[in-house]
Amino acid sequence: MVDISREGGVAEFRGVAGPYWSLRPVGGGREWEVEPRYVRPALLMEQLRARTARLNARSRGEVL
Repeated sequence: MVDISREGGVAEFRGVAGPYWSLRPVGGGREWEVEPRYVRPALLMEQLRARTARLNARSRGEVL
């Protein structure tokens, strides 16, 4: 998913919290809530970019 209110932040859908959706960054991190109207499915290129960034950070020891 992409939260379009957060400058293209690619996130994983975690669940529904009242009228909001809970999202968290790909690969972990702090969750946030967003109105569903500000969320769209991530394009394949966006998904790959997020996963590649996570793997690169992990290889450098920056992410658990």
